Amino acid sequence: MPPTMAARLVRRCCWRHFSAFISPPSAVPASLLVPAGKVAVARALPQAPFASFHTSSPSSWADGFSVKEQVEDTTRNPEHRVIVELIETATSPQDLLQLSELHVLNSNQSSLVITQLSRLAAEKNLETKSILQDERFQQLIGIMDSQISQVWNNTLVNLLKSLYSLGMDRNRREMQSVEQEVLWRLRRLTFKQLASLAEFLVIRLGKESRLLNEVIKKLELRWTELEGTRTVVMLMSKVGHISPTLMDRLEDKALEIAEQFNSDDIRKITLALAYQNRRCVPLLRALSYHLIQKHSELSLNVLMDLIFAYGKLNFHQPQVFQKIATDLHPHVATMAPIEVTRCIRSFALLKWLSLPLFEAIAQYALDNTKQLPVTLLCSIILSFARLNFQPSGSEDFFSMVHEELQGQLNSLEPHLLTDLVWSLCVLQQAKAPYLQRVLAPDFCAQIRGDQSLKAQNLQVKLIHINAAAKLESPGYRGPFLPPEMLSAAEPAGEKVTMLQSYLREALAGVLGNQEHGRFDVSTIYGWQIDAEMVVNSENKPLPLKDFAAPHLLCSEGTKPLPPGARRVAFLRWEFPNFSNRSKDLLGRYVMARRHIQAAGFLVVDVPHYEFLDLKLERQRTAYLRDKLSKATAKAMAS
Repeated sequence: MPPTMAARLVRRCCWRHFSAFISPPSAVPASLLVPAGKVAVARALPQAPFASFHTSSPSSWADGFSVKEQVEDTTRNPEHRVIVELIETATSPQDLLQLSELHVLNSNQSSLVITQLSRLAAEKNLETKSILQDERFQQLIGIMDSQISQVWNNTLVNLLKSLYSLGMDRNRREMQSVEQEVLWRLRRLTFKQLASLAEFLVIRLGKESRLLNEVIKKLELRWTELEGTRTVVMLMSKVGHISPTLMDRLEDKALEIAEQFNSDDIRKITLALAYQNRRCVPLLRALSYHLIQKHSELSLNVLMDLIFAYGKLNFHQPQVFQKIATDLHPHVATMAPIEVTRCIRSFALLKWLSLPLFEAIAQYALDNTKQLPVTLLCSIILSFARLNFQPSGSEDFFSMVHEELQGQLNSLEPHLLTDLVWSLCVLQQAKAPYLQRVLAPDFCAQIRGDQSLKAQNLQVKLIHINAAAKLESPGYRGPFLPPEMLSAAEPAGEKVTMLQSYLREALAGVLGNQEHGRFDVSTIYGWQIDAEMVVNSENKPLPLKDFAAPHLLCSEGTKPLPPGARRVAFLRWEFPNFSNRSKDLLGRYVMARRHIQAAGFLVVDVPHYEFLDLKLERQRTAYLRDKLSKATAKAMAS
């Protein structure tokens, strides 16, 4: 057994042996009695032999005193009670440091003085270096260190926090002694004490701490002792990210007591889940339910943080979204620009379009043009484009946008500039100066030189912008992207969806022959066509290979289409292509459909909510033929 451990064991045995023979003093010492009208003269309090064993009884030694017994001991011992009151009522560090000169303090009392010093220093924003260098403070440290095993548990935990807060050197022997004593007693600390210590150590030391790792292990083992919403919320938001195992236990406990959380607790828990990317669906559903059922009024901070967390976790709860949008609407006019953009970006990420809220944000942008930085204005435009939202006063709104962006394009970094112009193309508001700026050879060279995934996505957007310039901007004369940049296509999904599989099977009956169609066609416009065919004036399919295909980078045939013949594009629309709980396509896919139609195709839309309801292949084939006939008739009528 190491010498230090043996010494502590002997000391504790001695305390247990002598405590049976020592009784508390029955009366207040005469030295503390002050006649009426006299001023008490400060002096050291006398201590009986072995008094320190009694007055500093630790609560956590095996079969030792409980917390209740500590309180009773303080009540029985007037000397201890008076000193504690002096410590608690001290208003300056000097008052506390003088106690060590006026009274004989034991280790527990010295620890209380140090803790109070740390509290005063924090409250009054005092410089701690002078406190650490004070000779009286050094004496307190020495007394505490000499009898460290007699410091009560709660006092010991607070002592460790206080020494860290005062900035005491971690390599100092006394500091290491306190840390070692805490490690020694970990299994005897209450769960609340462990949680409080873990919270402090995470903030103070971060992950690289042996003591913190040991505390977390104890929390993982004793998680069934967890009680109360406050501790659950604190551990999830401040400690859970260090231990996935502990976070699992905390999620289970939070689910169990979900109905007890108030709105701010729900905000903190959802933020903790969002920052840790933990999409715990059962817990999120429970919190959403109680949020709707019990919390009628939510503050702006709660609303903002909730929609951010739901957006980051991609968790869709329409009732919550509707409530948040409704509650946010009255606040829009008084919100800061950064709050407005944060709000609208979260809703756009969740694909949730609330017309009253978005109209209010568009009006906010018009009313606060001078306070709205260009980058935040760009965020609003990007969000509108994602949901294909056109304000009711679009003429005034976009006039303001063009005026604010004038002369600012060169100040935007390439990624944001590309996203901005792409979004304006979605909203059909991209003017020639925007197109010329991003399609210029020097700008394109910057994007091509970057091999990152983000740059590849931007290159695809440049192809979309190039398509908008060719197909939707008749007055635009260039520049355009070089042919070698048009080969980049949107990455096809690796997994074949059910809609895609059923569509191919049904198209086989419509085409009759594989030579009559192409599948998964990558166009020079950056969009992918699920299936392409050519039909004559009687809607009969024709072979594709012989005809010129200007929408392809390399065409197999050269013949023009026969008179009356038409190109047909089948476009499938999956569930993620639509706004949340809506049959409206997102802005990206609205532009895709528009470009393919402008390229000379008859577009046959195959939405998931119609096609997947058909159970038989013959029904799906008949559905495609009917859609083709209607598209042809509509084109002829126009």
